Amino acid sequence: MSIDISIEFFPPNTAEGADKLRATRDKLAALKPAFFSVTYGAGGSTRERTFATVKEIAAAGYEAAPHLSCIGSTRDSIREILREYADAGIRRIVALRGDLPSGAGAAGEFRYANELVEFIRAETGDRFLIEVAAYPEWHPQARSPKDDLLAFKRKADAGANSAITQYFYNLDAYLHFVDAVRKLGVDIPIVPGIMPIGSFSKLARFSDACGAEIPRWMRKTFESYGDDADAIRAFGLDVVTRLCEKLIAEGAPGLHFYSMNMAGPTIEICRRLGLHH
Repeated sequence: MSIDISIEFFPPNTAEGADKLRATRDKLAALKPAFFSVTYGAGGSTRERTFATVKEIAAAGYEAAPHLSCIGSTRDSIREILREYADAGIRRIVALRGDLPSGAGAAGEFRYANELVEFIRAETGDRFLIEVAAYPEWHPQARSPKDDLLAFKRKADAGANSAITQYFYNLDAYLHFVDAVRKLGVDIPIVPGIMPIGSFSKLARFSDACGAEIPRWMRKTFESYGDDADAIRAFGLDVVTRLCEKLIAEGAPGLHFYSMNMAGPTIEICRRLGLHH
């Protein structure tokens, strides 16, 4: 079976973390991902670490896609980052609004991701492939589902090449979202974001914060395993593998794995899907 996969990392903040990420990256490279993406902290708190991680991935011969969030930024600062990435041979950018860092009063010169996409296109033409975010279960700050769909359409109209979704476990949420944006005339690929499950307590905290729903049947099953880490991992692998199988059957254009800087779960899911090389 052949389907494009991509894999996301967060920039490590210690030398030990950087060593661990190198080992993880080299293991995951066996899956031949189309690219590795690297997240970017609010208000540029990880900007240097993101850049260092991205440059290292690119220098090792892999395609790297830095996240670039624009909230709290100026046009000049974004222009400078784009120049640095172009000089480093980066060809793909994940363009996001990002969260306003706590205590920051002003949003900067960009308010929404579509303004960032527009700016990247105006400054650099077709130099970069631009990925944007999509929210099958709606952005937590969206006023309504319709508002969220229109915000997504603005990003596509501004020049995005492709979209990566927030992770989800409800297949119907993704299928409904894709149908709804197609009806609005948006035809860019919408790649589902996949979150492997290693720890249920971590996943529950994370999901409450970002608005991704854990279906009741999954939550109850996880809770029934108590502290049995092996049972939680095994059930998590089964659930996520089955979701991926259904997504592929429904024609998803790829799978984007949120690796949490670990190789094992993503490799095992891809092995079960017959995607490992």
